[in-house]
Amino acid sequence: MQKSDWKKLFSIPVIVAALGYFVDIYDLLLFSIVRIPSLKALGVPQDDLFAEGEFLLRVQMTGLLVGGIIWGIMGDKRGRLSVLFGSIMLYSLANIANGFVGSVQQYAWLRFVAGIGLAGELGAGITLVSEVLPARLRGYGTTLVASVGLLGAVLANFIAREFNWQVCYFIGGGLGLLLLIARISVFESGMFLHMRQQHVQRGNFLQLFTDTDRFKRFVNCILIGLPIWFTIGILITFSPEFASHLGFSEPVQAGDAVMFSYLGLVAGDLSSGVFSQWARSRRKIVRVYILLTLVFIIIYLLAPVKTTFFFFLTCFLLGFGVGYWALFVTIAAEQFGTNLRATVATSVPNFIRGTVVPLTLAFEALRTYFGIVQGALLVGAGTVMIALVSLRYLRETFGRDLNFVEE
Repeated sequence: MQKSDWKKLFSIPVIVAALGYFVDIYDLLLFSIVRIPSLKALGVPQDDLFAEGEFLLRVQMTGLLVGGIIWGIMGDKRGRLSVLFGSIMLYSLANIANGFVGSVQQYAWLRFVAGIGLAGELGAGITLVSEVLPARLRGYGTTLVASVGLLGAVLANFIAREFNWQVCYFIGGGLGLLLLIARISVFESGMFLHMRQQHVQRGNFLQLFTDTDRFKRFVNCILIGLPIWFTIGILITFSPEFASHLGFSEPVQAGDAVMFSYLGLVAGDLSSGVFSQWARSRRKIVRVYILLTLVFIIIYLLAPVKTTFFFFLTCFLLGFGVGYWALFVTIAAEQFGTNLRATVATSVPNFIRGTVVPLTLAFEALRTYFGIVQGALLVGAGTVMIALVSLRYLRETFGRDLNFVEE
């Protein structure tokens, strides 16, 4: 890359979008890290920690699903920056309030509100970066945003080691409010400003369902991400229970599993982003990483080695396998015109996060009949098969000119 390309890549919109996603991931994964100590502090019995944790996770992911639609529509109607400001304000205040909860019911409501707020950050950031960078740098820019952002999970784990769960929520909310100051210097997407002057529908969510081709593109964009949130939402979030059932030599802390898996995600996102630029293809690289995910799921659940080091190594490998997250969101943004781009790029990652709800329900049903290991293996293999089929029907978007609208 030329010197001018580096300057564009590390421009203010890219840096601020990356920092926004960093805080977003800190807050999103914090519940997985402090799930057990926070529920114990609220008086939940040991035997109910798994069930209550699943319930709160489903509530949070439902909030993300609702928020994905709200912020996506707003991003196309009001602008990308309106989402970046509004979403971070909502989830920052909600996370501060999380530190004051006194019951599981209050916890559930606030995780729902926080989920709505958290839904807007990634999609709006990826959309903005995709539109302000030239096509040759787009993949690098979205990879940078995702890779920096995913390190928020690492910070969340270190903070959780030093402070109690309530202070962790306060810190997350405070970081979000501080980020609002940096947002003042970010400029709006030129593509959006140009499109706003045209007489086209903007942010009409129903447009995704009124045309067969658009609907298929939208659904397939969602389904290629299924293995990602099966891995994070089930295998990593409930890693203490899996490690105990699999007979590992020492107890496993969820925060450590989250940290190692997200370090793997960073490595995966960086490598998949670079490989897609070299191969000049999004689809080929995503296919490779989906297949890697299947291999690592099998190792996680069936490998005979039972040391803590090996368990965390498999968490890292799982994260690496699902490290096509940035490509997944980039593909969604590149599939649609400027008048629907934020709607799709914001709703798709949150729809896939929302699939944790049916995935946990399917896992709950299958583990009753087949056990925790076989149940997880069946659900995981199913997500991989669906993702591979869906990827086959998506068009290649590498280098595509994004200055177009959906009629």
